[in-house]
Amino acid sequence: MMGKTRNLLEELVKDGSFKWMLSRRTSFEEEFEEMGQSPSGRRKCISGLSPVANVIVGRCSRIIDVSMDDLQHNFDAEASDSIKQPSCYARNFLEYCCFRAIALSIQVTGHLADKSFRRLTFDMMLAWEAPAAASQPVLKVDTESTVGMEAFCRIAPAIAVVADVVTSSNIFDVLTSSTAGRLSFSIYDKYLVALDRAIKKMKTQSESSHLSNLRLPRGERILDMDGTLTTQPVLEHVGMSIWPGRLTLTDHALYFEPLRVVTYDKAKLYDLADDLKQVIKPELTGPWGARLFDKGVLYKSTSLSEPAILEFPELTGHSRRDYWLAISREILYTHNFIRMYQIKGVEREETLSKAALGILRLQALEELSPATSLRNETLLMFNLADQLPGGDLILETLASTTASRESDRASKQSSQSGMYSISAHAIFSNLGLVPQTASKDGLLVGEIVVGEMSSLERAVRESRDNFKAVELAQASVHGVKMEGIDTNLAVMKELIYPVTELGKFLVSLTYWDDPLKSLLFCTSSCYIIYRYEFADFI
Repeated sequence: MMGKTRNLLEELVKDGSFKWMLSRRTSFEEEFEEMGQSPSGRRKCISGLSPVANVIVGRCSRIIDVSMDDLQHNFDAEASDSIKQPSCYARNFLEYCCFRAIALSIQVTGHLADKSFRRLTFDMMLAWEAPAAASQPVLKVDTESTVGMEAFCRIAPAIAVVADVVTSSNIFDVLTSSTAGRLSFSIYDKYLVALDRAIKKMKTQSESSHLSNLRLPRGERILDMDGTLTTQPVLEHVGMSIWPGRLTLTDHALYFEPLRVVTYDKAKLYDLADDLKQVIKPELTGPWGARLFDKGVLYKSTSLSEPAILEFPELTGHSRRDYWLAISREILYTHNFIRMYQIKGVEREETLSKAALGILRLQALEELSPATSLRNETLLMFNLADQLPGGDLILETLASTTASRESDRASKQSSQSGMYSISAHAIFSNLGLVPQTASKDGLLVGEIVVGEMSSLERAVRESRDNFKAVELAQASVHGVKMEGIDTNLAVMKELIYPVTELGKFLVSLTYWDDPLKSLLFCTSSCYIIYRYEFADFI
């Protein structure tokens, strides 16, 4: 009996039935081994690529339905000589395959809900960090693998809903705030799941009949709502009157509906799209016009006889106010940008979509770290461009990029390189697809150029470098000021030291800490008083 059992187990092990129990190899190692054992055909290894990069290129090949050989042939035919230099060939070819696969994958509605898609995009970042065979011969890829900022900022903006070129590094900082600057798959996966929930919520609200008669003329999408819970009201202050109500933000305006007994009154419109010299800023609020609580957002425009203040009460802090201030300004700044550069048509829709996607990302990050106070303005593209030194250069580059895409669409309806162009409206409805086109300067995928920095990336990097220089200068000035203050305080302390010591001595005398000294002081004082007051009577 024991012999039969032993023979059965040996057969099962030989057949590989217990492979999942006995082997500790990762799926990457197994997939790479399968590629190497495959007969000549679609699946094979490309020399010069690391094992992980070969696996990712193989996956991209299956998604695009183009063999790895044909992918490499297409890349060699389309890429410039500078991109095909041996020192950077592996990474640039990997980017080319990844961006093409992403461009096709994100056309599927609900792709963020697919865990295999989330894992694929993370693995692309892992491969990007070690693309060449010589860069890292053996790379263990498992659930604990992490990626750095450079890989995230390169791959994530190709999925427009996940990040954009302007704010990607700040998003990475938030995601890695507790992991020492390295992003794990578990956190990345939670972020994409939260994004998927935010998108579904926005879809549900926008497709509802809420404010439909006001939203339909301009095709407005609802981005967020507040004040629907009695525990978290929104209060409107106009003059001396205060009304609770419900607040709605669309990609064109703020709508406030005052709450009556059981229903909401007609919505008040606070426009963000038209040029009405709007001002949106933080404001102190309180009963009867008192300025007590830092929880309000002031809205002022030429269409209002007096400004309105929207208050977001909460027990501690003012995070609700900060969030609504940031997203309201983001829509206002977006329309300012559209007017300044006269952006129209499909490109206007694309610009509004970028602002909406930024707000969705902020909502996802808020959900991931509810106890952490986020710097909301650094996570929204147009808010950040308004704050950074050289932010006007970012906006100018963004406008020129948008204009070049428009001319490319007009002159070229289809891309010969397989980088499919698609309207911005379809991009947003497919939840994150970025327009792609072939350019004489490189292989464009959205706002990223394969193998080199795009003009927008260069503008963002220059602006960030300037911002760091300004921060260092301010820190130096602050340090000098503090040093000067400290020196002055030390001098003053030395000057008043005798006075403070005399005061301490007199206090000790009054408490009779040393009776002999106190007695001598009293005797001396009495003698002096007697000598000068009663000397004339003696």
